[in-house]
Amino acid sequence: MNKKTKRKNVRMNKKKADKKNSNLHLEYDNFSTDDNKSYVEKNTTNGINKNVSKIKVTFMIIIITIIAVYAIYLVIKLVKNPTNTFIVTNGKISQEESEIGYIVREETVVKGKNYKNGMVKIKNEGEKVAKGDSIFRYYSSGEENLKSKIADLDVEIQQIMQNEQGAFSSDIKLLESQIEKELNSVYEVNNIQKIQEYKRNINTYITKKAKISGDLSPSGSYLKQLLSQREELENNLNSDSEYINAPESGIVSYRVDGLEDVLKTDNFTSLDKEFLEKLNLKTGQTVTSSEEMGKIINNYQCYIIFNSDTNEALETKVGNTIKIRLQNSDVVKAEIANIIDEKDGSRTITIKITNDVEKIIAYRKISFDIIWWSAEGFRIPNDAIREENGLSYVVRNRNGYYNKMLVKILKQNDEYCIVRQYKTEELQELGFSNREIYNMKNIALYDEIVVNPTTEQMLQ
Repeated sequence: MNKKTKRKNVRMNKKKADKKNSNLHLEYDNFSTDDNKSYVEKNTTNGINKNVSKIKVTFMIIIITIIAVYAIYLVIKLVKNPTNTFIVTNGKISQEESEIGYIVREETVVKGKNYKNGMVKIKNEGEKVAKGDSIFRYYSSGEENLKSKIADLDVEIQQIMQNEQGAFSSDIKLLESQIEKELNSVYEVNNIQKIQEYKRNINTYITKKAKISGDLSPSGSYLKQLLSQREELENNLNSDSEYINAPESGIVSYRVDGLEDVLKTDNFTSLDKEFLEKLNLKTGQTVTSSEEMGKIINNYQCYIIFNSDTNEALETKVGNTIKIRLQNSDVVKAEIANIIDEKDGSRTITIKITNDVEKIIAYRKISFDIIWWSAEGFRIPNDAIREENGLSYVVRNRNGYYNKMLVKILKQNDEYCIVRQYKTEELQELGFSNREIYNMKNIALYDEIVVNPTTEQMLQ
């Protein structure tokens, strides 16, 4: 092989090697570029995702922190100024107080000469009587002996009548039915006065029956003799008894406590706080019944005296009308009859009642409730009221929107007040323009009123 041919082969081999190297470089370059791109993209994505996650976590922490701070703010705000709502409804409020009162009545004590002999009550406690009616009577000096003899005669008369045979007149049968009726009535009552009344009626019927039997029976002459003796004893018994009659009409009572001439209706000015306290009476104590005397009480009116230093007591006047609630829960009207201004700043007030007089005749000192006033209408809590320029407002919440509304307070106690909206003429007198009146929101039934409204709510 010549030199020329060798050089040619060398050049061809060199070209093949360069071509091979070129292809290898190209493949290497292609491989490096794709892998590097994939590697870069992969690492870049992971970095971005990590950054996004960090941002999300940070954002969530910020949001939670803001919510927690706001919640704490609301709690602090609620503690400083608690806010809730109240639905407006028709309600009733009143101003009341509990007091102790002394009872003063128009009462007349009745007492006879023979009060030491004991008494038989003809009229019951609390029973109404007319002037001149017999109330009770005193036993006569020999009454027990006379009553014993009459009882013995009754037994003998009854035995004779039971031994008689044959039919008697229809009058006797009628008397027997009346006697049976009275006996049945005795078993149904536990009132001693009523039992005594039935007993008297029975004795009367038996006597009448005996007189008729004496005229019709074979033993008539002897039976008439016994009846004559009995009648004579009864006359002696009645003639020696002292009957006490009612000096005037009213209610009968045997509860005499000795204060009838002390607590009188004609000297209210002397019945002050000090005088009443010195009586040392117990509240609610029942006055005991007397076995020697009774009294007639005016059942049309009585008086109760109490002492108070409340604003209502200090502002009331003679002639004003109030209501009181008695121990039996009855509510009755009362009128201010007299007022004594005490040295300690309180007042001793006398009120007159004309109902339920008979229900308190057993007491001299009672506890009761005074209802100074009562009112009915739109009832809302006092905490819902805000004042501005001497006028009262409330805040209404309607779906999160707040409106300030002018209201007129009619009555107010310690917790609630009764309000209404102002009339157009009233608003004009207060200086509001027609446009302001037209745009004014008015309180209505079932409005949702804010209790303890904030300044911000008032300004909306």
